[in-house]
Amino acid sequence: MVESSIELKRYAAVLRKRVWLIVACVVVITGATGIYSYFFTDPLYQASSKIIVNQSKNSNEKTGHLELNDVNLNIQLVNTYKEIIKTYAVMDRVVEKHPELGLTAEQLTGKIEVSNVIDSQVMILSIQDHSYENAIKIVNAVATVFKATIPTIMSVDNVEILSEAKIAYDISPNPALNLIIGFIVSLMVSVGAAFLLEYLDDTVKTEADITGLLGVPTFAVVAVITRKDLVTQDKITNKQDLEGAPYATVNS
Repeated sequence: MVESSIELKRYAAVLRKRVWLIVACVVVITGATGIYSYFFTDPLYQASSKIIVNQSKNSNEKTGHLELNDVNLNIQLVNTYKEIIKTYAVMDRVVEKHPELGLTAEQLTGKIEVSNVIDSQVMILSIQDHSYENAIKIVNAVATVFKATIPTIMSVDNVEILSEAKIAYDISPNPALNLIIGFIVSLMVSVGAAFLLEYLDDTVKTEADITGLLGVPTFAVVAVITRKDLVTQDKITNKQDLEGAPYATVNS
């Protein structure tokens, strides 16, 4: 218990010694995070549209009902469609039919995110953009063009738009959260740096350091003498010499 208390005191002494470093790191990093979050970040919006891979119309006309094998086949097709939707066969048509978006096929491919619900025929198309309106327009345009293009590519007509994007959600970084994260990270970094500097500092500063290094007790300590101390001592000596010297007065 005593040893633990001594260790804690040593840690506290290290933190007190490097407090200027800790405070400087926290202020600089947290301040930079706040300035960047509030003044240099643009809002980011995300809009999503859902597409269902269903039984083809021709198959539906023949059987008149939905079979389990068809459902399993459509679930497997979802993974294929997730890759097709990002190809130039689809993206080029989106650019051609919607020039008002002002995007290239490469830019569209970088923006689009395709996911699916596990064991489901539903695909989710998501687009992120700094414009609220553009996020909605882009994702709906991609969904519409994909639905029109897939019969040409796969020779099946089994894609329907389940729900179009009508609103976009603000997914911009939260400045307040960024400040909290910046404060915590800067505190951890600065405290770690303080202990690292203390670990790398192998100079001898106290009697305890000498005892621990050489294993012998300390009998005398030579104090540090600064220039200020020498000047003060010279003044005292000169004053004493003057007081002890003979002097004469003259009466006018």
